[in-house]
Amino acid sequence: MKPRIIVCGLGRTGYKVFRLLRQQGALVVGIHHKPVPGERAGDVIVGDLHAASTLKAAGIQQAHTLVIAGGDDALNLRIMMQARVLNPRIRIINRFFNTSLGERLDHAVPEHLTMSVAGLAAPVFTFAALGSQAIGQIKLFQQTWPIHEEYIDEHHPWRDRKLSELWNDQTRMLIYYMPAEGEVDLVSAVVTGHKLKVGDRLIVGTQPRIRCIRRSMIAKLLKVFTSLRQFQQHAQAVVVMSIVLLVIIAIATLIYTSTERSVSIIDALYFAVGMITGAGGNDQVVEKAPTSVRLFTVLMMLVGAAVIGLFYALLNDFVLGSRFKQFLDAAWIPHRHHYIVCGLGGIGIKIVQQLHSSGHEVIVIERDTNNRFVNTARGLGIPVIHGDGSFAEILKVSNLENASALIAVTNDDATNMEIALKAKAITPKVPVIVHYADPDFARMAQQVFDFEAVLSPAELAAPAFAAAALGGRILGNGITADSLWVAFATLITPSHPFCGQRVKDAAMDADFVPLYVETNNQEIHGWDLLEINLSAGDILYLTMPANRLHQLWRYTPSQVMAS
Repeated sequence: MKPRIIVCGLGRTGYKVFRLLRQQGALVVGIHHKPVPGERAGDVIVGDLHAASTLKAAGIQQAHTLVIAGGDDALNLRIMMQARVLNPRIRIINRFFNTSLGERLDHAVPEHLTMSVAGLAAPVFTFAALGSQAIGQIKLFQQTWPIHEEYIDEHHPWRDRKLSELWNDQTRMLIYYMPAEGEVDLVSAVVTGHKLKVGDRLIVGTQPRIRCIRRSMIAKLLKVFTSLRQFQQHAQAVVVMSIVLLVIIAIATLIYTSTERSVSIIDALYFAVGMITGAGGNDQVVEKAPTSVRLFTVLMMLVGAAVIGLFYALLNDFVLGSRFKQFLDAAWIPHRHHYIVCGLGGIGIKIVQQLHSSGHEVIVIERDTNNRFVNTARGLGIPVIHGDGSFAEILKVSNLENASALIAVTNDDATNMEIALKAKAITPKVPVIVHYADPDFARMAQQVFDFEAVLSPAELAAPAFAAAALGGRILGNGITADSLWVAFATLITPSHPFCGQRVKDAAMDADFVPLYVETNNQEIHGWDLLEINLSAGDILYLTMPANRLHQLWRYTPSQVMAS
């Protein structure tokens, strides 16, 4: 019997998860705060999401899994606690923006899995910017690999090539195979020497490359000097007030030395600085001076107080405020082969972190100076330009003409489109990746404006939520020809259906694709993987259709899924 799944919160992401689960044949019920057009009352329960009566009406006490897909962390937490009171054994997939809180809940609450839309979508944005037409991601060998679909047409270089020739490659992992004619699983096709034909679909994972960038101190200093123009613009007011202050001190010093020959230049300078700054000085300089000089001193005290006050205010704003930080950021802006991220929200900061960890140079454009992630980006040594990315001047300051790609991921879809169009108007050759919340309009925008990629986080994250609801701690997922497949790791126990079987035989019987096996502190991949006999304690990494996962539960309901 297939497990009963409840999806709570049918917003943009939740409703996509709901439809995917139903499409895969799962027994799924939705909960929403208002009726959903086109859905029957029995399929969607309407009421307060965290109310016990609403959860009971959806069958929470008999359900196997609860997916909480709303965008409010506080509400999701209340739903989780209420669900656990009603059904202590239910498995919960919980959407959290605050991933640190989610990780604590994962450790404190059994059968609780936190997932983040930003965390799932950000790698796909990153891979798109790097030039990979990724449809998803998969975690293999402690790395996040981009996955993409190879459609075999008449001109594809893999046409008429044997799948066995592509199998034993450490930098490329065959994930899933859907032939245009007939039904054959990937392992059987590899073993029998099956050739790729026109119309076949092959899902492939590619190992990411990490760039090693080392910059000399001389190069860093040259960047600082090339940013003097920005420095002059930001510090112009401070420089002007400094010059005014020095001129006033010089005039006062000359007046005192010219009217009283017994006063040395050093004493006059000391008195002038002390008088203007209010620190005091040698009053003997003006004790015997004429009345006109004393009146001049009074005037200098008043003017000096005003000038020194303005000078201190501008200096404090420049050093302690944001202007000095902006200068430092401008000093480190790369000149070429860098990535520009517009918008430092949940997705934006994860894109920045992934690009940085891969060895790429990144620039951030953020309008809000109080953004919570600005200090995080600066802590990585990434320059942050405060301004509106839809302004041509801001894009030119970020050296857009020589950038590798621009990624527009602000919280406003219209702003993202404006930034993308402005960037294309400045330099059509730079690839542009655009965030658009609505998946249907994202596809239309891709066709109308011909951007490199227009991606919807809900569209990217929903398959992962659906796959996690169907079973296990998912390592990757994707959709090919409306068929959802998932990648996960399963611990082989003595009662596991694959225990004692040869990997090749188990894969052909259960229609899964083995990726690699961890056994005896080593990882086995390629042709050796197909011949190994699985034993208790091994961890098998595999992909299989999502609608077949419940078959594994039937045999091993308490098996451990490795991440």
